[in-house]
Amino acid sequence: MGGFFGIVSNRESSRILYYGTDYHSHLGSKRGGLAVIDENGRINSRIHDITTTQFRAKFEGDLPKLKGNCGIGIISDYDDQPLTIHSRHGTYSIVTVGKINNLDELIENAFNNHHSGHFLEMSGGIINPTEVIATLINQKPSFVEGINYALSKIKGSCSLLIMCNGTLYAARDRYGRTPVFVGQGEGCTAVTMEDAAFLNLGLKMGMELGSGQIVKLTPNSIMEVSPAHKEMQICAFFWVYYGYPSSTYEGRNTEVVRCKNGEIMYEQGQKTPVDYVCGVPDSGVGHAIGYSNASKEPYGRALVKYTPTWSRSFMPPEQFLRDLVAKMKLIPVEELIKSHKLLFCDDSIVRGTQLRDIIYRLMSIGAKEVHMRVACPPLLYGCPYLNFSRAKSDFDLITRRVIRELEPDNLNPDIESYQDPNGEKYKKMVEAIRQIIGATTLEFQTLEGLLKAIDLPAENICTHCWTGKDPYEQK
Repeated sequence: MGGFFGIVSNRESSRILYYGTDYHSHLGSKRGGLAVIDENGRINSRIHDITTTQFRAKFEGDLPKLKGNCGIGIISDYDDQPLTIHSRHGTYSIVTVGKINNLDELIENAFNNHHSGHFLEMSGGIINPTEVIATLINQKPSFVEGINYALSKIKGSCSLLIMCNGTLYAARDRYGRTPVFVGQGEGCTAVTMEDAAFLNLGLKMGMELGSGQIVKLTPNSIMEVSPAHKEMQICAFFWVYYGYPSSTYEGRNTEVVRCKNGEIMYEQGQKTPVDYVCGVPDSGVGHAIGYSNASKEPYGRALVKYTPTWSRSFMPPEQFLRDLVAKMKLIPVEELIKSHKLLFCDDSIVRGTQLRDIIYRLMSIGAKEVHMRVACPPLLYGCPYLNFSRAKSDFDLITRRVIRELEPDNLNPDIESYQDPNGEKYKKMVEAIRQIIGATTLEFQTLEGLLKAIDLPAENICTHCWTGKDPYEQK
């Protein structure tokens, strides 16, 4: 995934840009980038690999060379950004967040219509999607027309930020899958994907952009240049996993929703007497606190995250390294584990390997029982919009592997038939997953329960990874 931050000010603001971008470190782990317009009107930029070093450490030494009143920054999972583009609109920098599923088609069209003679390859032979989006924007006579054109052509999702001539243009994804906020301070305007970034930077919330909305920002003004659409499909995983506890999306705070979600899991689920209710750090904690409050069972930190050097953002793409890092991050508290019955809340189960290893460690230390409560329904479909699971195919998901084992002779099983929590197929799937991860009991939150916790109109929330459906899917 990823997250961006930008600021335009009447004074030098590189430090605000630096810290504001850093507040998106939980959203990406591979690339970080900053770009500013200097006193001579030139764009200076830096891009660094942050897979082994945190964003702040990588960019601290660059700040003396990145002075300016206007800047944009990004933390990304994949592509190098910001890109500086020389175009009919002048020279500008651009950052994007999302996932383009028709990238090859857009590239071929650009070649066939002579809109581009070449695209630069990133490592692994992949074309940078941000460059392709810039090519779409440049086909139209203005930024606003170009951004609208680009968003209409993309199959997937894209929110973006452009810096040009001391001005920022911010656009939210066509269906609002990712959030974008605008805030203001004295003589400055900023834009972010995490509103919590404003709190410690002396900025106050101005507005949350609607789906497809485009705004033009100057130090003293926020101007709507293209209105919002009615259709919205914001990703539910911001409340389940991605969102930072202090962040609020569509008026719903992440921590409040997670606590409510935990309460609903207890109310709707099997009542299991335990010694402690625990959360798998970090994103399982809020759900566990809500579960503990509702059940009246004490909350305990049986697993503690080692935060000084293992940040949440550091998760390499290679699975064997991900498993190692997941283990190194979490330190067991043996006194809360040995001879105790534990109930753990976690945000989700993707592949199941990390959770299986966690339960094995808890049992090895001497836990009597380890009950698992998962804060969302079983993931049955890969995400086509935000890449939250990093799954390369649906068969990376533990649910799909289990279904294949349950129906070995069926090449095209009815996946939808595994969605009903009261159905026999669902129950067999959950039991198979329980056996794989080694939990004493295993329960998933229902989709109805999760939507109740979020408390927004169901038609405004993307639930594709559970239902495989999207009411606005582009054909």
